[in-house]
Order: sequence, then C-alpha cells, then structure tokens
Amino acid sequence: MLLSLKARLEAVLYLKARPLDLEQLSHYAECTREACNDALIELMEDYAHRDGALEVVDTAGGYALQLRPDFGGLVSKLIPTDLGVGATRTLALIALKGPLTQSELVEMRGSGAYDHVRDLVGKGFVLKAKESEGRSYRLRVSEKFFQYFEVDDIRSLVG
Repeated sequence: MLLSLKARLEAVLYLKARPLDLEQLSHYAECTREACNDALIELMEDYAHRDGALEVVDTAGGYALQLRPDFGGLVSKLIPTDLGVGATRTLALIALKGPLTQSELVEMRGSGAYDHVRDLVGKGFVLKAKESEGRSYRLRVSEKFFQYFEVDDIRSLVG
C-alpha cells in the first residue's frame, strides 16, 4: 500500500517528536522540497480544522506535531514533574552544557548530582549513555525535555 506524502509527513513528525525544517522533512519523507511544502500546508490545514488535541505548527526550529496549548493543564495532571530545586538546576546545566560526562557534571554540581541524574533519567528528561572510553556516562537532554518545556533550541534561550 502506497502512503500519501501527507501521511508520511505526519508519521515523520510524530516519530521524530521534535521540530524539523523543510530540508529534514523532505529528506525523511523522500520527496522534493516543493512537494513537501505543498503536502505540509495541506496537513496543517487538516489539523487546523480538526476538533482534536494535536496541531502541526511552524516554530522557530521547524515544523512540529504537538499538543494544542489548551491541553497544558491536562499534561501537568498526567505528567507531573515534581522536580526539586537541585534537580532542576542539574537539568538546566545538562541542557545548557550538554552533552557532557557525568563526572564533569559532578565536578560542577557536587555528588548530589548522581541522585539528580537518576531521577531525571527516570522521568525521561535526560538520556544517559556509557562512554566508550573511561568509566563515566555521557548525559544529554531527551526529546521529552524539549516537548515538555516547549523549547525548540536551547541556544535561543541564552543570549
């Protein structure tokens, strides 16, 4: 069964779960930029006329499939973060300085960072991968971080 370009773009936006520019979308959907742009406009119009929870929007970081802002209260009920001040500061440091090693993080934040990392990984905000050399782990924020905090690009937040 041959899927329409509009359906492929919807699948790409859903699976990547982050903003993508036209170049990236056309690459993943295996089409020209022009065809991608036309299908994307149709998809955005479809979502704009639906009475649903999702929308396709053009953000500073690219096009994204996301939850409509009206559902923010539901998100906080279903996905409470309950991050303490220390964990929030650790998360901010990982977001701004990452990817970085856990040992670098502990140097900057102290030994409490081990507990923060465990909590942040458990809540899905941080990804932790074993370094190929050495005993430390490489840390970086996850797609959930970008979605939950509605951030497209960390660099745009710091000036």
